[in-house]
Amino acid sequence: MRSLLFVPGDSEKKLEKAFGAGADVVIVDLEDSVAPQNKALARDIAARFIAGHRHRTRSAIYVRVNDLSTDLTDEDLAALVPVKPDGIMLPKSNSGQDVQHLSAKLRVH
Repeated sequence: MRSLLFVPGDSEKKLEKAFGAGADVVIVDLEDSVAPQNKALARDIAARFIAGHRHRTRSAIYVRVNDLSTDLTDEDLAALVPVKPDGIMLPKSNSGQDVQHLSAKLRVH
């Protein structure tokens, strides 16, 4: 993995450009680059783009969800796991327990 490209999940225009950029990994960001009032919109846009562009890109597609200290992680996973991203990025992880917590959440989504 040589190049990682973070893209705000609430911008169709930026996502469109990112999927054609040739990065090894496109990381659809639902966390810091998305304003609180746009979180639900970002989930919808990101899910549609991943589902519609998976076959059109050689890049791996990851999703950076909101961190576990928020009440947004479950909503992020519920919206994005069904479209089968190649990976989930967990921000602000402080310990292995955070990874185990995310793993438990992924088992139910």
